[in-house]
Amino acid sequence: MGIDHERLLGETMQTDVRAAAASPTTTAGPPAFARRPLLLIAAAFAVVHLGVGAFGGYWIDEVYMLAAGRYHLDWGYVDQPPLAPLLAGAMGWLAPGSMIVLRLPAVLISASGVLLAGLLARELGGDRRSQVLTGLGFATGLWTSLVAHWITPYTLEVPLWMLLCLLLVRWCRQHAAGRADDRLLLALGVVIGGTMQVKVHVAVLCAALLLGLLVFGPRDLLRRPMFWGCVGIALVIAAPTLIWQAVHGWPQLAMSEVVQAETPILSGGRSGAAISMVLYAGILGVPLCAYGVARMFTAAEFRPYRFIAAAAVAQYVFYIATSGRPYYVVGMYGVLLAAGAVAFQRRREARAAAGGRRAAWLVWPAGVLSVLAAGAVVVMSSLLATAFGVPADRALAQEVATAYRQLPAQQREHTAVVGESYILAAMLEAHTDEFGLPPAHSAHRGYGYFGTPDESADAVLFVGEDPEPWRPHFAEVRRIEGGGTPLWSFTGRREPWPQLWEQVRSLK
Repeated sequence: MGIDHERLLGETMQTDVRAAAASPTTTAGPPAFARRPLLLIAAAFAVVHLGVGAFGGYWIDEVYMLAAGRYHLDWGYVDQPPLAPLLAGAMGWLAPGSMIVLRLPAVLISASGVLLAGLLARELGGDRRSQVLTGLGFATGLWTSLVAHWITPYTLEVPLWMLLCLLLVRWCRQHAAGRADDRLLLALGVVIGGTMQVKVHVAVLCAALLLGLLVFGPRDLLRRPMFWGCVGIALVIAAPTLIWQAVHGWPQLAMSEVVQAETPILSGGRSGAAISMVLYAGILGVPLCAYGVARMFTAAEFRPYRFIAAAAVAQYVFYIATSGRPYYVVGMYGVLLAAGAVAFQRRREARAAAGGRRAAWLVWPAGVLSVLAAGAVVVMSSLLATAFGVPADRALAQEVATAYRQLPAQQREHTAVVGESYILAAMLEAHTDEFGLPPAHSAHRGYGYFGTPDESADAVLFVGEDPEPWRPHFAEVRRIEGGGTPLWSFTGRREPWPQLWEQVRSLK
C-alpha cells in the first residue's frame, strides 16, 4: 500500500495547529506588540475626546473634583480618596477656566487603556489582529466613551484596574512557564495602593481575586514572600485615605446606603444595573467579553488566569446583590476583551487549519457599528452638563452673584452662600474668582465635612429647591424673586454654626 506523503504531511500540520490552539501558550514568549495600530487608535481616541471635551460645561462629579482640589484639599473625603481632586485642582490652578487643560489628564490616562488592552491580549498569546481588536473594543466601550474626558475617580480607575490585571496575567504566564518574576508582585502593590487613592472599590476587586486564587489557583502566588511585600506596599500607599476614613468614622461605608437608595433612579434597580453592566462594554465589547469569560472558565489555555474571570463574575453578582453602580466592574472589561479576542483567534486558526471558511468579515461591520455608537455617546456626553435638573454652572454662578450683590451692604458682609447640594456648591466655587463670590458651603455629602461658614455669618443666601431643613434654625426665611434657580434669604441665625451644622448635614 503506498503512502500519500502530501496527505500525511497536511494532516500532521493540521494536528500541530490544533494542538497549539488548544494548549497553553504560556511556555513561549508573547507575540510581537502591535504598537503602531494601537497608537493610532489611542491617538484618534484622545483627539476625539479632547475635541468634544472642549465644549459644554462641567460634569457634576467633575466640578466637585475641581472645587474639592482647589479649595478643600485633604488626605481624604467622605465619598472618594484624594487623588482625583488633587489632579483636578492642579489643572484648575495651572489654567483656570480651561476645559481642555482640566480634562487633558483624564483623556491621556483613558487613552492609555487602548495600549493596556492590546498588551493584555499580547500577554494572553494574541497576535497583532487580536491586539488591535481588543484595543478597538476598549476604545468603543459605551461607558468609556461617556466618561473618558471627565476628570472623575471612575474615569481614572479603569486603566489602573487594567494595569493591575496586566501585571497579574504576566506573572501567571511566567509562573506557568516556571520562570515568574516576583518583582511584578511589588509593582502590583504600588498599583493597588495608587488605585486606592483614586477609588476604594479596588478593595472589592482584591477580595474577589483572592477568593478566585483560593478556588482556582495558582495558590503558589500566596506563598511568595513578594506577595506579602505587595500587601505591605499597597497598605502604605493607601494609608492616608484609610487613616482619614478611620478618623472621621468611615463615612465611605455610609455612602453604600446612599448608593443603594439611588440605584432605582439612576440605574433602574438591580435588573437595570445588571443589564447596564453588560451593555457598557459596547457593541464590539459585549460578544468579546462574553466569549472571553466562557473560554477563561473552559479552555486549558486560560487555566492560569481562571481566577481573574471568577473575580469578574463574583463582582458582577456582588454589585447586583448590593445595588451598586453599574460602572463598578468596568475596569475588568480589558482582560475579558483580551481573552475573547484571543479565543476567537484560536477558532480562526483551528478553522484555517481544517480548511474551513473564515468568518473574520463579521468583525468589520461589528467594528464599524461599535465606532458609530461610541461616537454618538461621546457627543451626547457633552450635553449632560445640565443633567438631573442641574442648571448650567456659569449661569448659576452669575445668577447667585447678582442676588448676592443686591443684598444690603451691611447684610452682605455677614451672609454666607450655601448650596442645597454638593453639586450646586461646587458649581459656585468653580466660578468664585470670575464673579466675586465668597466661598460656597453646603451640608451635603463631602461638603458637609469641609467646615461651616464663619461664625460672623448670621444670614445665608441659600441656593436650592428645599429650604425646609434649615427653616427652624433661622428667624426669617423668604424667597428671592427672579431667576431660574430658587434662591432664599435666611436671616436671624438662632444657634452656633457647629450645632446647626450637625442637624442639617446629610449624605443623602
